[in-house]
Amino acid sequence: MKLRESVLHYPRLDTVLMIEKEIKKADYPKRTELWKKLPKKIMYQTFKVVIDYLIDSRKVILTKDDKLVWVFADSSTAKKLLRKSVLAHA
Repeated sequence: MKLRESVLHYPRLDTVLMIEKEIKKADYPKRTELWKKLPKKIMYQTFKVVIDYLIDSRKVILTKDDKLVWVFADSSTAKKLLRKSVLAHA
């Protein structure tokens, strides 16, 4: 994860979960669009810390046109497929 030199406020778990939920239900939002549509207002700097975390943890990808896409396999079907899959060693 990228270390931020001067983070004024680290996000709480409920903030991270709120942003995850909004990304999942949105139709490929841009970062600023998502930030403006959040149900609770948070500082943009805090929002960026969460987005960086989600990208670094590979739950979200950022497309070339600055859109967020939820890619984390968290549905029950995906979990079943992952359990049955063969581990690949790189």
